[in-house]
Amino acid sequence: MASVFESKHPLIQEKIAALRSVETSPPNFRALVRLLGTLLGLEATTNLPTRFRSVRTPLGDASGREVDGPIAIVPILRAGLGMADGLLDLIPEAMVWHIGLFRDEHTLEPTEYYSRVPKESLARVALVADPMLATGGSAVRACEILRESGVLDIRYLCLIAAPEGIHRLSSAMPEVPIFTGAIDQRLTEIGFIYPGLGDAGDRQFATA
Repeated sequence: MASVFESKHPLIQEKIAALRSVETSPPNFRALVRLLGTLLGLEATTNLPTRFRSVRTPLGDASGREVDGPIAIVPILRAGLGMADGLLDLIPEAMVWHIGLFRDEHTLEPTEYYSRVPKESLARVALVADPMLATGGSAVRACEILRESGVLDIRYLCLIAAPEGIHRLSSAMPEVPIFTGAIDQRLTEIGFIYPGLGDAGDRQFATA
């Protein structure tokens, strides 16, 4: 099974609680999603590969480190876009690839409608961003697309996860670690996370 990291950071817990509130407006919701993308990104990148570099200071030379290899940020459209903005705040030099998936309301399985991922990836690490890990179907498909492009180090970031989604992604991609702000109780009969926060895309973009 994959490694699952549920954040215990007080700021992440505070922002997740604010996201859940029905009183949070779309502008504030978007701001929170962006900030949480940055905060979770910090936790997901603590062990990035690095290499030595020498830096000239005003007084002399100092030794330092830099990330070894390109990073790709991969939001799952459309809800993942807000998290991608937060990750870009953290890693502005990263590449950004997009994967468009929607869930069939009857089968709850993902349907791919857009993919802008290189056939032969140059990225050493890919950070997949999607606010909700619910059934896990879209998460698995996104990771499959990245595997097919040659990415070896994939890390999945979500704001809230359901046990069912964690199990499905972990079973299909045991080498992909999952970083989440909270693990909720279960899925509803229509595949929504309970208690969750509703539809993350609709709440970000005021399309409820």
